[in-house]
Amino acid sequence: MLRVEDIEVYYEVAPVLRGVSLEVGEAELVSLLGPNGAGKTTTVKTIMGVLKPRSGRIFFDDQDITGKPPHRIIGLRISLVPEGRLLFPEMSVLENLDLGGSTPKARQKISHLLGRAFSLFPILETRKSQAAGTLSGGEQQMLAIARALMSHPQLLLLDEPSLGLAPIIIKDLFQRLKELHESGISLLLVEQNAVEALKISQRAYVLESGRIVAQGSSSEFAHSEIIRSYVGL
Repeated sequence: MLRVEDIEVYYEVAPVLRGVSLEVGEAELVSLLGPNGAGKTTTVKTIMGVLKPRSGRIFFDDQDITGKPPHRIIGLRISLVPEGRLLFPEMSVLENLDLGGSTPKARQKISHLLGRAFSLFPILETRKSQAAGTLSGGEQQMLAIARALMSHPQLLLLDEPSLGLAPIIIKDLFQRLKELHESGISLLLVEQNAVEALKISQRAYVLESGRIVAQGSSSEFAHSEIIRSYVGL
């Protein structure tokens, strides 16, 4: 479904990604692991068209999407849950969700998509009139994911969804992501929490200093001492 081929990305004159290649298949959950500063956020921003690669190509369903603007990428049914959530804190939960469903394809199914969001995260329905900024950290992350789902994506990118959350909330969050995957949505999960990410993903890549330094099945990662050293298991 998603194919990233040998992309190079620079911030001014400084190289950030150096020949990164990865794939996410249809209905597959893939983890992108690595430490702070490895280039994980840069990778998802480049896929989403926020950044343009100096070289390399990005394909979605065999269509070249390299350098397309973010609104075109979203229209192709790719959605991002950004690091830090980036909600509209003074707007209600329902208003944030409505903004997430603003693409033409999503507007046609807005009631269905809203129902799915509330089914996945029932707490959001009880909080639907509440300002997003008054939610707990875990509830805000649920809202960020639900908002991304409102665009009716085939592929969901999640950038550090567990960041800043308590361990019990993280376990619940990853269970919801597993349920999303089982419903047929493809996921690229960008995470530092390798333990939880490998439990629910089929395959994983490790990014370090802008390069893919390891890749394989999640079970291989869990049992390989070399790969475990990269992700701190």
